[in-house]
Amino acid sequence: MMRTAALALVLFCLGGCGLRPLYSGGSGSAVAATLRSVKVAPIPGQSGWLMRNKLVDRLGESGSGTAAYRLDVTLDDNITSYGLRSDQAATQERRTLRARFQLVDVRNGMVVLDATAGSDAGIDIVSSEYATVAAEQTALENLTDIVADQIVSRLALYADRTAAAK
Repeated sequence: MMRTAALALVLFCLGGCGLRPLYSGGSGSAVAATLRSVKVAPIPGQSGWLMRNKLVDRLGESGSGTAAYRLDVTLDDNITSYGLRSDQAATQERRTLRARFQLVDVRNGMVVLDATAGSDAGIDIVSSEYATVAAEQTALENLTDIVADQIVSRLALYADRTAAAK
């Protein structure tokens, strides 16, 4: 009986705190519909190609040609060497991927969201050049996943706030 009362109290308190699921309503929700209406503009470079593909996958871009928004992304992909040995050769690298993204309303050309996202990863430099290049590529793919998730989360929050304001 105490457990039931405690559970009822917890459920009552959660309902009063104002929390609600971001994607309530599933694929038919206003947030999902807004995310599908975002067209991702081309992003130059290999990291741009990876980022655009990941964003299109996550947004569920409809491809119908009637996008309400355009997402412009500018990437900054850097690799910095550090951890010097006695012969001045680097032993580690840090790959940093930063994205500045702007959500543009295509009806009037206004930027409705301007934000940044980013992440970094450490890479060990080993004696095999192939292994080091493979590690750098894997780091780029992982960083692209992380940054794409950050961008989509920010877009979803924007979509939720604008849907609530309507």
